[in-house]
Formats: sequence, C-alpha cells, structure tokens
Amino acid sequence: MAFWGRSRRASGPSASPELSQGFDAAAYARLAGRTEDALRLARARGRGVIASVTVALPAGIDPLAHVEVAHEGDERWSGFAQPARGDFSMATLGAAAVVSAAGPRRFEDLAAGCGHLLEAALIDDLFDDPDAPSGSGVVWIGGFAFLDDRPTADVWRESLAAELVLPRASIVRRQTARLTLSVQMAPDSTVADELAQVESLVERLRLDEDLGAQVFSPGSGEASVTSVAPPEHFERAVQEASKEIQEGVYEKIVLAREVNLRRDAAIDPFNAVRGLKESFPECTTFAIGRAESCFVGASPELLIRREGRRASTMALAGSMRRGADPETDAHLGAQLMMSDKNREEHAIVVERIERTLGRYSAWIAAGESPELVKFKNIQHLATPIRAQLTEPRPVIELAGFLHPTPAVGGEPWDYVRNRIKALEGFDRGWYAGGVGWTDLFEDGEFHVALRSALIEGPQARLFAGCGIVGDSDPAAELAETETKLQAVLPVLSQS
Repeated sequence: MAFWGRSRRASGPSASPELSQGFDAAAYARLAGRTEDALRLARARGRGVIASVTVALPAGIDPLAHVEVAHEGDERWSGFAQPARGDFSMATLGAAAVVSAAGPRRFEDLAAGCGHLLEAALIDDLFDDPDAPSGSGVVWIGGFAFLDDRPTADVWRESLAAELVLPRASIVRRQTARLTLSVQMAPDSTVADELAQVESLVERLRLDEDLGAQVFSPGSGEASVTSVAPPEHFERAVQEASKEIQEGVYEKIVLAREVNLRRDAAIDPFNAVRGLKESFPECTTFAIGRAESCFVGASPELLIRREGRRASTMALAGSMRRGADPETDAHLGAQLMMSDKNREEHAIVVERIERTLGRYSAWIAAGESPELVKFKNIQHLATPIRAQLTEPRPVIELAGFLHPTPAVGGEPWDYVRNRIKALEGFDRGWYAGGVGWTDLFEDGEFHVALRSALIEGPQARLFAGCGIVGDSDPAAELAETETKLQAVLPVLSQS
C-alpha cells in the first residue's frame, strides 16, 4: 500500500495565535513547525514540498456550509455528498497544488504527478486516527473529461482534460469529522506569508460557529430552457446509429444532447448542490468550482471505489420513467426488467466491466441478474460488481481502465469514440467523464459525471444521454433524455 507522505516533529514554530475550535494553538504550532521544515526541504530539493495538519471537528458539522461562507471570488472549491452512504460529506477550498494531464496516458500521469508531489510531504499519520472518515488527511479532488484531450468548446474553456487539486482546506464528515489544512512551500516561499494565509483561511471558515445543516432555498424569477440543437437532430442521430448497429458496424453507442438554461439572475451553485442532494439522496451529489464556472450534478453511477485491494463498481444501463402511483410505477419497473432492448444494453456494460477489471483482479463477482434501482424521476437496471485486486493500483488508474464504460460510450469503444462526436455534434467536455477524490493511500472513488450541468453566471448547460441499440426508437430515446434532464432542470431553475 502506497503512502506518499510522512509526518515530522514540528521544530521552532513562531508564536501561535488563538484561532478556533479544532484548529487551535497546538495545531497551529504543529503546522508552523512543518512549514519551516518544508521550506528547508524545498530549498534543498529545488521544488515545492507540502506541509499539512489534520484535526478533529464536531461530528455534526456541515462541510459545505463552512466552505460556502469562506469562499471568495474565483477561489477553487468542491463538494461531494452521499446521504445514503452514512451521510458522507466532503467540501474543499483553495488549491495548495494542482496536477493536470492530457492524452492517452492522462490517468497514469495524474497518479504519478500526485505521488511525485507528496514524496516528501510533512503530514499527520492517519494510522494513529482509526476513527477518521474516508477522505481525511491530504486528499486530491477533481476529475476528467469524457475524451483524452482538453475540451475545445468555449463553454468548457476553463476545464482541462484531467485535473486533481490538493485543496488548502478540506472538511470531511461521516459519523466523525476532520479538517485538513495544507500549504506548499516553494524554495522562495516565506513562512510568515504562508501562515498568515492559513490564519485568514481559518477565520473565514468560521469553525467556531455552528452554521447548522443548510437546506435548499428555492428562488424566484423567470427561467427559459432551449435545446442547443433541434430535438429532430437527436432523433436523426438515433435513427442513423440504430441502422449502423443493425448492419453490424458496432454493438452499442450512447448519444447525448445538450440544453441551455437561462435565468434572470445568477445561479447559486451552492444552493444548487443542496437542492440536488435533497432531491436525490441515493446519488452522489458533486460540485467542482473553478474561476467563473461550476460543474454540478447528481450521479447515480459509481465508476470505481478502491479500499486497499478491494474494488467495487456498478453497471448501470437501461432506463424507464417512474410512475405517478405505486401500481403504475411497479408496472413500469416490470416492463424495464423484461425489456429485451434494455437487457441487451445492460449486458454489454456488465460484460465489458468484468472483462476489463478482471485483468487486474484475483477474482471478480457480479450479480447473476440486474436489479431495479429507483430514483426520484427514473429507474434503472443495475448490477453491482466487486473485485479483489492482485495489487493495489491507484484508484485514478483503475478509473482510467474502466472509462468510458459502454453505459456512457459504446462498444467497441475504439470505433464508436469517433461516431459519438460526429452524430452528437457537440463537445461533451466533462459530461460523462468522471469526478471524485483520491487520498494518500491511493484509495478513493470516482463517479460518472451524469445528471450534470455546467453553471456560469445566470446560465447553465445541461446534458443527458441514452444507450442506443439496434431496435432503439428515436422518439422514445428523445423522451428518455427529457426524463433525465428533469433531474437537474427544476433545481437549477430555482437556484
């Protein structure tokens, strides 16, 4: 198991102020000593060195609320929430370090870049803190675009092909809560300046205050929604793809469309995240904020989770709307379970995941038949898949092995990757890519960036797609995209 950092005893800290609950004078002294040690090490090595401390916070803290009150200007921030998994919540602010990569080796390069930066990190040893929730300590947050290279569309101008951020502050909560503060000392850094920034950051986070659990606050005002391309364009693409599948050109392809939402006031991404969390507690709600934009969503699909040698994922393909009453809903679910079209689409995804993950596993196990999972406005066929890895490869590398699954790309991928863009006619950017986090031990999790939107000021670009097979009906697939868009549209329209 990799462990990139090591903790060192603080030496010779400057006088420490009284700061706040959790990050108190003792924690400040520990960070001050490590910052001074990191500066000496950075000068000796000729490159930056990370110093950080991790402290306990009250278990009932709302991480996103404290990041929201602290956020300033175009400062980077992120948020993840999983109410159905022990009410897990993570929120981060700022960037002590950023690692980016592009091209066919972007996942390996990300893993190597993170490891290189933390080779000499001066950190707390979390082996001494067995109650710390997953994601505690130094953690990398971010994700990657659908394709290997940087998105070219103007709407994605602030996004890279793949990027992980080591935040200056991260708060994680699940039964217990932890705060981690990190700085990067370059050879020309000054200890006083870095510690002053830490003091300012802690003050802005208002850790001494109980901000309470923040809830979604619906706003007023008008909102308009327009399809970026005519709906008929999507139907023609589905028809053409179905014909190619019938002719044996490929097995399956996923086609998406985009719509534009415009409000008469700026959309509040923090409020949007809270709205998605409340509407879809079974999903992983996420937000990646940078400069003037924020990528938000409520993903129903786990791409990969790694805990040591244990890996888990989920095949999610085949969809049906929910019914207005229990009887109708059950009938629609039964239709989905018996649908040859949806079962075929789902089986392709399961087979590819098993084949791919199996190359790196001592054993792999999937459910014998798909189960039905229900969300607020849609239900899916799902098959959980577990594996025991032959060696603990970094979770970001595992994500690269699996991405894109046929649930968002197609089969065979080498052929359909070019057909997707030709048929869709737009740049997916980070839509259907992945978002998540990885820690010091290279554990972590990444989720497929579905039910998502890119927010910028008063407008948002939303995306939804469907799996296409030989007998797909264009009108039915268009209706399915409308159902999926309804996961995010109502929330953003009121945020």
